[in-house]
Amino acid sequence: MLKRLREYLDRSVAPPASPIRGVWIANLPHSQALASPENIRQTLAFLQEIGFNTIFPVVWNRGYTLFPSDVMIDRGFPKIDPYFTEKNFDPLTILTECAREFALEVIPWFEYGFAASHLETGGHILTAYPAWAAIDSRGNRVKHGGLVWMNAFDREVQDFLLELVLEVARNYDIKGVQGCDRFPALPVEGGYNPEVIARYQRETNPRTIPASNDPRWVRWRADRLTDFLERVYREIKAIDPKLIVSLSPAVYPFCLNHLLQDPKAWIDRKIVDYLHPQIYRDSFSSYRAEARKQKNFLFPNDSVKIAPGVAFTANGIDLDTGDIEKILDCNRRLGFDGQVFFHYEGLRKNSDRLAIAFRNFFG
Repeated sequence: MLKRLREYLDRSVAPPASPIRGVWIANLPHSQALASPENIRQTLAFLQEIGFNTIFPVVWNRGYTLFPSDVMIDRGFPKIDPYFTEKNFDPLTILTECAREFALEVIPWFEYGFAASHLETGGHILTAYPAWAAIDSRGNRVKHGGLVWMNAFDREVQDFLLELVLEVARNYDIKGVQGCDRFPALPVEGGYNPEVIARYQRETNPRTIPASNDPRWVRWRADRLTDFLERVYREIKAIDPKLIVSLSPAVYPFCLNHLLQDPKAWIDRKIVDYLHPQIYRDSFSSYRAEARKQKNFLFPNDSVKIAPGVAFTANGIDLDTGDIEKILDCNRRLGFDGQVFFHYEGLRKNSDRLAIAFRNFFG
């Protein structure tokens, strides 16, 4: 198996320049990788050894940053996740320092995006700013994916998230920044805050308040989130034109119909550099079918690198080394620019079984 993959990699067809061999690094309790400076160093040394070149460490999770943030202090929130206050270190500083040593690119991942908290109360963010909550058509707070959401159309909320992203871009030695299926995003049930409805009515003159899945209403809200992304993109590039804006939406068109994410528009408006559609599937055959669809939907071009997101475990089923080999081969055949795996701990399961395979794949 490994021999076949090596033979394929050695063929004369030139691969994309600098293909992305990336992995997401999650926070406690899902991973111990960031639990201490020594864990961080060991994690990055291990990733370099087995052939990865890019890491996507979480920096925004459960309403806390994983870096000391003046933006958080200005809003009356804790400066950093309480765990790191107790342990007295800045994980993002350690990550960037170790990444230089091990020749890894760092693209911080704003995992929670417009989600406020995993707590029913909305956590400390919505306790302090209840007007920031996203509202559904029944007047209830929006809950999706086990999380309570902020109103992604509210200018104060947008400014808050944008300032967090820019703070990281200004203060750390990074390759870029990343949003995922929560940034920019809002569950399709959201958007019924009175001021949002009032704006929609002014701009479109509908006869009634639309249902959440009304195509015109979906399109209007998705366009507003794309407008916000353009603002993020321009401000990131103003800091440094070389900084990457990386986005990992759900697969298209699910991402549009359920999360108001429109990667087609992002590509058309040239406001994304790396795109990582989350093709999280529990077998190679289902992965290949979806990967082909995504290529047809997103029609890669020279302005965007497309490197799919791949889950080590989907629907409770672990991919095996044979699946991984076939996925790598499939991505190259489809002309993708690499792949990003979710997430690091999957490499360490079963006595590092997949990590050992990757050492051979990338070696």
